[in-house]
Amino acid sequence: MANPKAKIIVVMPAYNAERTLKKTVAAIPKGLVSQIIVVDDGSQDSTVSLAKKMGLTVFTHPRNLGYGGNQKTCYWEALKANPEVVVMLHPDYQYDASLTGELVRPIVEDRFDVMFGSRIRTRDEALAGGMPLTKYLINRLLTPIENVILGVNFSEHLSGFRAYSRKVLGSVPFQRLSDDFVFDQQFMASAIAHGFRVGEIPVPVRYYHDSSSIQFLQGSKFLFQTGLTLVAYVLHHFKIAKFSMFE
Repeated sequence: MANPKAKIIVVMPAYNAERTLKKTVAAIPKGLVSQIIVVDDGSQDSTVSLAKKMGLTVFTHPRNLGYGGNQKTCYWEALKANPEVVVMLHPDYQYDASLTGELVRPIVEDRFDVMFGSRIRTRDEALAGGMPLTKYLINRLLTPIENVILGVNFSEHLSGFRAYSRKVLGSVPFQRLSDDFVFDQQFMASAIAHGFRVGEIPVPVRYYHDSSSIQFLQGSKFLFQTGLTLVAYVLHHFKIAKFSMFE
């Protein structure tokens, strides 16, 4: 890396991650990150006690705030430590944390401002890795729509393995975004609207019984909210209307 001393913090939005947290943390390259922050969103298992036992920095919500609400706390607390890069990694062992160094490298070298790990390199790899067929098909249908509207050409938009520069987190008004699953889609649309450089790297697909998965009703709501976000982006882009997430 161009700057081997760059301060990198990993944040993990956790919910009932007791069975996968230890494996996820163990996969992060030793000596790469300065701190690992776990924000527990009202888990009903032993996620909190395990994270504390592992020596991680732990914050807890007294009640479940939702996926987006969890990330808001993650970034708020991470920014207090003044990092160069913040990595958001789901603690469900679905993403290969050993690739964290490759994910942050383009940001550390100032080639990109946002990076994410894409699980869709080929259809065969995605399905062989255990990605449910329905989720794969939704991913394939949604991605080209988002690409056209946002003016990008990514292989997917649903990754839970992302890295942001400090400047991005200081510019994108993430506290104004949804507390729900659509948070990531709103964040990316806002980052693009702000003119930040976004890149991706391929990561292996790895679905297990313990990996988290969005349910049908949640998924339907997510698709509807994503559609509204894209409409808002178009209206904002053509200066037809203003939206706080893009300001």
